[in-house]
Amino acid sequence: MNNEVFYNISKIIERDSKTTTYKYALLRGVIDIIQDNSPYISFVENRVQIPIGLLIEKWLLYYYPILQSRTKIPQINGETNLAFSKQLSKLIADYESHGGFSAFYNDLKNRGIPKDLQSDFFKLAKKLRDTITKMPMKYIGRSISNDFYSIFNYENQTLRRFSNIDIESLIKYFGIFSIPFEYYEAFKILGSFISGKDSILFKWAEFSVNAARNSLSVDKVLNEVLRSPITERNIAESKKLYKEILKKKGKIFCVWTGKSISNYDIDHIIPFSVWKNNDLWNLLPSDSRINNQKRNKIPSPEIIERQKDLILNYWEIIYETQTNRFQKEIQVALLGHYSFESWKKIGILQLKNSCSYLIENRGFEEWKI
Repeated sequence: MNNEVFYNISKIIERDSKTTTYKYALLRGVIDIIQDNSPYISFVENRVQIPIGLLIEKWLLYYYPILQSRTKIPQINGETNLAFSKQLSKLIADYESHGGFSAFYNDLKNRGIPKDLQSDFFKLAKKLRDTITKMPMKYIGRSISNDFYSIFNYENQTLRRFSNIDIESLIKYFGIFSIPFEYYEAFKILGSFISGKDSILFKWAEFSVNAARNSLSVDKVLNEVLRSPITERNIAESKKLYKEILKKKGKIFCVWTGKSISNYDIDHIIPFSVWKNNDLWNLLPSDSRINNQKRNKIPSPEIIERQKDLILNYWEIIYETQTNRFQKEIQVALLGHYSFESWKKIGILQLKNSCSYLIENRGFEEWKI
């Protein structure tokens, strides 16, 4: 198993389409099936085959409580609904007076779906199959290849009515999908870390819950563990300070285009969502339209090199007015062991290196203008 597979998985998670949670549900489902060591997993040449019915089961487990929740938990951008929302919501309503989620899953695993609900469930299962195979399976991997179905392949079986609908019939009649063997190996070894069940943060939270004799919840602990010392107020204050500095300079130029601008945003070079860094050197004036295009993408090293004179110009302005803060921040974030005397040359070099690392090794989407 080579490192390229791990880099590809990282790119898929970060770069592939994020308009819905389908991608995450598919990856989580495949990982869970592999981690369950399902006896239905089979090996054909260099690919691993898995029944689509097992994925349908996982998606039901993931999305049932989300759609059932009284708290709206968005799963798709915009005002549209998930492709299977209507069918799944009807199933949830049908089971509301018959034991809810647990009763439904017990029927699926053991007794079979009741006769009066089989027609609706069949439509739901078919909709789930079609959504899985025609959406995330088709597009996952587009960040590393221009081909559709570059990682996932699937074989649908012609669906027909059958006498009893349960997990076995889903496995038997809804077709199979396959992934390359090296991806199977990666998911088998590191899958639980990717999906979060064995991640350090989750284990940390679990320990705290147990130590508190279950008087706390994992969600509560995670919220506290993940809390950042940099708040929206801190970000606003830094941006306000930056704008006050720029006011004295008259003309402002977009750092990415070089064009004169009157209305502008203060952009994080490396997005705050990626690197929780609110240093002044990481804040630069950008045309609002350009900043909206960039969003959470990482500027390419080529852009940094092309615009380095303008970047350095803004860094000099900050240095003149906020000398101590600028020197401390850029020393820790970019210069490291290098002397501050070489801050311009090394600062730009390290900024390009950081962007290259985030793009090539961490899988974040590259931004070019």
